[in-house]
Amino acid sequence: MVNTKVNVERQKKGAAAICAAAALASGIALTSFSTGALAEGNTLGDAIMQSKPLISLRLRHESVDQNGIANDASANTLRARLGIQTGNFEGFTLLVEGEMVIGLGSEDFNNTINGKVTYPVVADPDDQQLNRAQITYTGFDDTAIIVGRQRVILDNARFVGNVGWRQNEQTFDAAVVSTSIVPDTVLTYGYVDKIHRIFGTDSAVGRLDTNSHLVNAKYTGLENIDIGAYAYLLDVDLAPAASTATYGIRASGKFDVAEGVTAGLSGEYAHQSDHANNTRNVSLDYYRAEASVGYEGFTGLLGYEVLEGDGTVGFGTPLATLHAFQGWADVFLGTPAGGIEDLYIKGGYNAGPVLGLAGLSGAIIYHDFQGERTGGDLGTEWDAVLKAKIDGNFAATAKYATYDGPVGGPASRDKIWFEISYAY
Repeated sequence: MVNTKVNVERQKKGAAAICAAAALASGIALTSFSTGALAEGNTLGDAIMQSKPLISLRLRHESVDQNGIANDASANTLRARLGIQTGNFEGFTLLVEGEMVIGLGSEDFNNTINGKVTYPVVADPDDQQLNRAQITYTGFDDTAIIVGRQRVILDNARFVGNVGWRQNEQTFDAAVVSTSIVPDTVLTYGYVDKIHRIFGTDSAVGRLDTNSHLVNAKYTGLENIDIGAYAYLLDVDLAPAASTATYGIRASGKFDVAEGVTAGLSGEYAHQSDHANNTRNVSLDYYRAEASVGYEGFTGLLGYEVLEGDGTVGFGTPLATLHAFQGWADVFLGTPAGGIEDLYIKGGYNAGPVLGLAGLSGAIIYHDFQGERTGGDLGTEWDAVLKAKIDGNFAATAKYATYDGPVGGPASRDKIWFEISYAY
């Protein structure tokens, strides 16, 4: 009862803070509208008047039916992010954003901290926190410096991302410098002091102290081809197994092969070793190759991804947006000790504006998983999604994942999502 009262009080306080921020954001929006667009000036007053509200709301239902767990999970959650971004003052801009996640109705799911282990996991615990608080400086030519709590997404988020699918996104206390002073090249360096993970402020692993360095380079000077390289040196205090050094290269190209027909090719390789406080001897490789074709809204893609394992530990991607890879059922959020091979095929269609909607798109994906060391069966998965962009602010999504696991392997499971989102 005490915990329930505490949670209710926290939700009331969080709701009050969100409402106050919404009122302030609305006031700024009205002020900006009534005064008209202002030319960027050097005064602090101009920067304040040019401020804009940041509003992002997402209402979601997620259900999970997983073999071996007594009850099915049913989670109804609301995520609200409200903030303000100022205009430019002498090259500086300020962004502050709060976030609140609220469970609606009965809590019939394991949110990772409520102890309901007889339900499958839906990793969206109630939480109220400062999501982003950052200062950006753009006073140097072709360079941006961002300091503070921020969202960091590098390349396709396979190694560094914000885990944007979950209600509470992953953000970083970091200093990030990105520059294009070298022609046709974007260079990015980031120092990460803390990782604010999706599990929230009440979780023992919700925040991790680090002494990590992120280096990323991309060259676009070749016609139709992008080439990149990266080095991610992770030093995580409370998770020594996540302390690794990963060096990699990637390339992608898109080509016109016939009238209205485009083809795409991409490839990536990375090597990972133990680093800093990691007591394990790690020497593992990562490979990915994709080929795609597109025609009048239709797309097809064939891909193959390998994360090696040495029998003790698998190739790790602890800062990744993991939900975007190896199936939406989230069976392989951690790489098996014996590694994993993922052969996947995707078909999609983007109808554009249709049926009175601003946009309508859908996709179906099939995965065939095998162990990297032994070649053993790790199961198959089908994923499907339908997205409707209602207008410039509202969108609706329906999504489904079904994983069929092998005997003695990961448990089979079905997941369904319905959500409505608003962004301003």
